[in-house]
Amino acid sequence: MITAHGDNPVVIRAPKVTVGHFPHIAVRPVGPTMRPPTSPRAIGAAVSPMTTQGPHPASGSVPGHPIAPATPQPASHPPKLLDRLAEALRARHYSRRTEQAYRHWVKRFIFFHNVRHPAEMAEPEINAFLTHLAVKENVSASTQTQALCALLFLYRHIVGYEIGNIGEVIRARKPTRLPVVMTREEAKAILTGLSGDRWLMASLMYGAGLRLMECLRVRVQDIDFSRNEILVRDGKGAKDRITVLPESLKTPLRDHLRIVKTIHEKDVADGWGRVQMPMALDRKYPNAPTDWRWQWVFPQRHRWINPTTKEQGRHHVDESLVQKAVRDAVTRAGLTKRATCHTFRHSFATHLREGGYDIRTVQELLGHSDVKTTMIYTHVLNRGPAGVRSPVDSL
Repeated sequence: MITAHGDNPVVIRAPKVTVGHFPHIAVRPVGPTMRPPTSPRAIGAAVSPMTTQGPHPASGSVPGHPIAPATPQPASHPPKLLDRLAEALRARHYSRRTEQAYRHWVKRFIFFHNVRHPAEMAEPEINAFLTHLAVKENVSASTQTQALCALLFLYRHIVGYEIGNIGEVIRARKPTRLPVVMTREEAKAILTGLSGDRWLMASLMYGAGLRLMECLRVRVQDIDFSRNEILVRDGKGAKDRITVLPESLKTPLRDHLRIVKTIHEKDVADGWGRVQMPMALDRKYPNAPTDWRWQWVFPQRHRWINPTTKEQGRHHVDESLVQKAVRDAVTRAGLTKRATCHTFRHSFATHLREGGYDIRTVQELLGHSDVKTTMIYTHVLNRGPAGVRSPVDSL
């Protein structure tokens, strides 16, 4: 409540209340240790004009009636550190896999230093953690680098501190590895052990050089049968590229899409059939989620429920199902190599180089930014041990 008579001081008895006779005046809170404002400038700072249309909605008072105190608002808690980290990563369009990895390393870092807040730590603690990973846990060089990137992102974008020289960190050695490559006969044996859509997915990974998730995320509109092309959208590093559509897979792929379209039309008729859209396209194009062109080429057998909208649709096949099918096929084929879904991609690039295709063509099909990454497949052009006759063979 305010009383102002001439030069008398302003008396503040309740924080931010509405005066009955002056509904357009409200009082700002003043701390208990502060002196009441006496100058006109101070009084103007303590009193602020509100709306002049009727009584304050919080008070419900009318002229001549006592003042009703405003309803107290619950105190809002600031978001947690890991939640802020996730928001910052999503705002910069990092992948969900990167978000999961960064959250993991930040938690490891905090618990390594006995649950200290990162704002209380800096370069020495980062050094100790990275050294521990290399010396005690024997992690690979790429794992240690990933942990470092997670901590640099945390301090730069969340803590607001730019990390300087972290000192002499014992780095894990980066070994020189060669990719596991299958022969054409071995690839054929594995594909023979698969059937249905699992065979079609493995054939696309081998025939087009697709990564596993790139294969699963192909949509109907990304396949161009007339130009024998597959458009890979939002691949590794958020890059698009075009790769080849094998001629031998066009007929089975068309047959597969006819079955998928029949299922999609039935879902739409039942009131479902909505697919998850990239970014916010479902708000810009409300009818796009049910459009046939946006559907996954390899949808799940069962519908899923969107936790936000409660709408049902079909997501793409889970990657673990394809990985298990390929692993079982490798076992049945009797291969002793550690062949996985990614081995099809290595074999695709190697067999193209063996077929005489230049390194730049292979680089574009694989989507490598640097040709040095593609150069790892040039080892197949050198005969190496295969061109050497061992002395024991001449005995």
